[in-house]
Amino acid sequence: VNKVSSKVELRFAIWASQCLSDDEKRLLASRLGNAVTKEGEWIIVCQISRSQLTNKQLAIETFYRLLAAALKPVKPRKATAPTRASVARRLAVKRVKSEKKGRRGFRMEE
Repeated sequence: VNKVSSKVELRFAIWASQCLSDDEKRLLASRLGNAVTKEGEWIIVCQISRSQLTNKQLAIETFYRLLAAALKPVKPRKATAPTRASVARRLAVKRVKSEKKGRRGFRMEE
């Protein structure tokens, strides 16, 4: 049993932050989902290491990494159509499978 308490809990009050704009605060709260409490606190817990200093460093690294990922703009998806070659390949494979399964059937010769 580990009798030394080395767990680190990092709390960040999103709505009280002065370094984030209102848009960034809303974006952060929506993208982090369940990691944010009802009061608007983002909680990161780290208890990987037996050293509290290491856990503190890991928690801070995790905070910055998740913050950067959450604030990164999402690239809009460009709708694309399948190429003629890919459609032809798909239909050819489909035809071959259909013929193969058709030959498996039991036919009574008259």
